[in-house]
Amino acid sequence: MTKENKSLKVKTSSRRKFFKTAAKAGAVAAATVAMPNIATASGHKTLKMQAAWPSGANIFFEMAGDYCRMVDEMSGGTLKIDLQPVGAVVKTSEIGQAVSSGVVDMGHWVTAYWYGKNPAASLFGTGPSYGMSSQEVMGWMEYGGGRKLYDETLAKVGFDYVGFFHMPMPAQPFGWFKKNVTKVSDVKGMKYRTVGLATNVLTAMGMVVRQLPGGEIQPAMKTGLIEAAEFNNPTSDSQFGMQDVSKHYHLGSFHQSQEMFEIPVNKKTYNSLSPAHQAILKNAAYAANSDNYFKALVRYSNDLAKLMNEHKVNVYQTSDAILAEQLKGWDKVIGDFNKKDPFFKKIVDSQKAYAKKVMKYLLMNQPNYKLAYENEFGPIGKVKI
Repeated sequence: MTKENKSLKVKTSSRRKFFKTAAKAGAVAAATVAMPNIATASGHKTLKMQAAWPSGANIFFEMAGDYCRMVDEMSGGTLKIDLQPVGAVVKTSEIGQAVSSGVVDMGHWVTAYWYGKNPAASLFGTGPSYGMSSQEVMGWMEYGGGRKLYDETLAKVGFDYVGFFHMPMPAQPFGWFKKNVTKVSDVKGMKYRTVGLATNVLTAMGMVVRQLPGGEIQPAMKTGLIEAAEFNNPTSDSQFGMQDVSKHYHLGSFHQSQEMFEIPVNKKTYNSLSPAHQAILKNAAYAANSDNYFKALVRYSNDLAKLMNEHKVNVYQTSDAILAEQLKGWDKVIGDFNKKDPFFKKIVDSQKAYAKKVMKYLLMNQPNYKLAYENEFGPIGKVKI
């Protein structure tokens, strides 16, 4: 073979290799065009959520984070939530509108915070009890017709979102006072902080009610703007420093005996998600519901013990006389709203029908747990923890 022939063979072979390699590259390129990026195909998504709670030492912000973590874990990392604290994007009162308009994808707050748009909002968390705790109110939401009424209420106020709920809060304390209050006359004329329909109920009792954000409660008591206040629970209350302005803490009240977190999700964003991701947002709320409640029982009782032992706070059960007057206040407030607003009455009637049946069973079936507790530990008011 001549040198020239050898050179020709080498060139031919090189050309064949080149075209073979190019063909493979083309096939890969064609496949890449035909098949979308794997992150896109599997629907990797990050949603922005703003909470109504400050970051740092705040158990509600922590619980919002628990929900976000569960979404991440359930989705295998394909759906994440970027959690932002109160004020990061909008004010607390603006969260519902911000979610509806897509300024943020999600929120974490309570329905009482949009009570100003429609008083019916308070019925989905801070309404009358009829014997129900927050657990049963959530049962009404999912199995007693409450969700349909909730969606109708959203439409009435112009909110365009899908809502989920979690964390059935224990009954909220009557709160912090300058002394032990046992009679209705002890609280009449008193300047007091609460939110939602509870403002109307306690006003009916003769209290002078002011609605203040959580972070303003302790300073307002310190300056005398208010004389008494409630927020939510021993952990949150101690994180606000209420023990520094009062040594009299009254537990258990009907002013807000059931509440839970609301997680609004922008409807357009929600509809754009895969069915799997939509299911994860919903079912993570159920998972956080149990987890947060278990956590709350431990943390709230631990912090109540610290308030009593380290800060010398006197802890009382709210008197039956005050509780009975609160129920009278509820009767008046609900009666007044029912007369003015047929839709409000429609929600109340639904709750009452559910409570009458469900609570008949539950209250008659539950043994007196307090009796069992006192059998072991003695009179509950005297037990040291």
